[in-house]
This record gives sequence, structure tokens and C-alpha cells, in this order.
Amino acid sequence: MKLQNSGFLSLEQVQNQYLNQQKVQTQGQSVEASFQKYLEQAAKEKVISDSPVRFSKHAASRLSTRNIELTQGQIDRLQEGTRKAEAKGINDSLVIVDSLAFIVNVPSNTVVTAMEQSETQDNIFTNIDGAVII
Repeated sequence: MKLQNSGFLSLEQVQNQYLNQQKVQTQGQSVEASFQKYLEQAAKEKVISDSPVRFSKHAASRLSTRNIELTQGQIDRLQEGTRKAEAKGINDSLVIVDSLAFIVNVPSNTVVTAMEQSETQDNIFTNIDGAVII
């Protein structure tokens, strides 16, 4: 059996090296690298999503049963409304495009439900924290 010499004398040295926070050399300065710092940096660098909105199974079913067909222009404006909601920190938004109302879960970029404004009872929308009218 061949033993490999890693330079560690004990299990404790291995733990200190790999499990505890490590020091990272950056341009001659010692910077403590931790998950929290990386997480904060990633949050600062977050870019507003340009991916197209997705439709949940429920929303797709609603569009189909109500014979609602979206034009590419309407989809583009729905995406624009979702980006505006994201920029303002809205999580669940009502986005109104023409005479259509969409409830969008902004963090997942997903349309949860869709309806024509004429179908809404008393024009009351619940469980949203913002609205965008495009």
C-alpha cells in the first residue's frame, strides 16, 4: 500500500484548512472569504432578468379556456411590465396589458393566472404587492 504525503499531520489540520473560513490572497491583501460575502456580492451584481415570462399550467389553461391569444407585442409588453415590477422590488404583481390582467410571480418570472378585465369581479385583485399598467 502506498501512502500519499499531503503535508497534514492530523485530522484537525485538515478540518482547519478546508472546513473553516479560509484566507484568500487578493492583490497582496488578506481577505476573509465566506459564503456570506459571496452571497452579498452576488446580490449586488444581480441583473434584472431578460428571460421571457413563463406561463404556469393554470395560466395556460385559463388562456386556452377563455380563448385568449396573445400577440408578440402583448407578450413583449408583459415582459416589460414584469421587468419594471422586478426593478421596484415587487414579488407578486398585477400586470395589465390592453384589456388583459395577469398575476405574475416576479422572482420566478412566471404568469400565475390570466384573465380579461371584464371577467374580474368588482375589479378586486388580492395577494399582490404591486401593479404595473402597460
